[in-house]
Amino acid sequence: MKIDRLIGILSILLQKEKVTAPWLAEKFEVSRRTINRDIEALCKAGIPLTTAQGRGGGISVMEDYRLDRTLLTSADMQAILTGLKSLDSISQTNRYRQLMDKLHIEASPLMPAGSHILINLVSWYRSSLPPKIELIREAAECHEIIRFTYFSPGRETQREIEPYLLVFQWSAWYVWGYCLSRQDYRLFKLNRIQSLTRTGQCFVPRETPEYDASPDKAFPNTLTASVRFQPTAKWRLVEEYGLDSFSEEPDGTLLFSGSFFDRESLFVWLLGFGEQAELLTPEPLRAEFLSLLKRTAEPYLPQKPYQ
Repeated sequence: MKIDRLIGILSILLQKEKVTAPWLAEKFEVSRRTINRDIEALCKAGIPLTTAQGRGGGISVMEDYRLDRTLLTSADMQAILTGLKSLDSISQTNRYRQLMDKLHIEASPLMPAGSHILINLVSWYRSSLPPKIELIREAAECHEIIRFTYFSPGRETQREIEPYLLVFQWSAWYVWGYCLSRQDYRLFKLNRIQSLTRTGQCFVPRETPEYDASPDKAFPNTLTASVRFQPTAKWRLVEEYGLDSFSEEPDGTLLFSGSFFDRESLFVWLLGFGEQAELLTPEPLRAEFLSLLKRTAEPYLPQKPYQ
């Protein structure tokens, strides 16, 4: 990926006084023209690089740039490489490990041995998820439309999108792009995507809005509910909503208040607590939830004999 290469080139320039474009091209296994474009991109990003032609020439950071050796500190490099290692855990490749090897990063004075953070992005879907991520990554780099079947609550649809971002949040992977059928930007969960293909049809990248990672943007809450929980459910409330989401009553029960996308998401959440939860408000939903509980129990009730 281009961003990996830019980080690599910048790291090398901070460690060496001068390097040549052919040397970088061989190091990163790309053409010299690609390296020249990368150097131009770094300059546009505000890194003051200078190039010299002829014998003894090369690419270097400008001598009067006072942040040249402190631009990336040891902590900065540790953070960057921790992130790169985490991407190898999900892609099931050694792409980022190879990048670090090319930089001789373990021997760098910026990188003392030993890291105290490990990010492992491997999921339960380790056989199906990496191929989707790789396909979307390649399509996004080539500006190519992708097509897939998407499973939403109650229906499945065929979608074609312009992929712009691979997103890991809320403990899951998503692709964010411009949906051609909805004529708007949408977020799609990769685990709900099937029959994913590249169409071979290229698109001109749009002026995309800034991606908003807030849950309220993707899943706007329209329903507020209060629930009484037994003390045994406290650990789940702390994990999912935090200590501020409930108060402890004198009898030891927990009074919870929270917002939900819709009644279905609220009911599914409550079902996971069984007898530990009692829905208090909205009052009209109590009867609906009771009806759901009765329907849920029907398959387990003794069957009446035929008359």
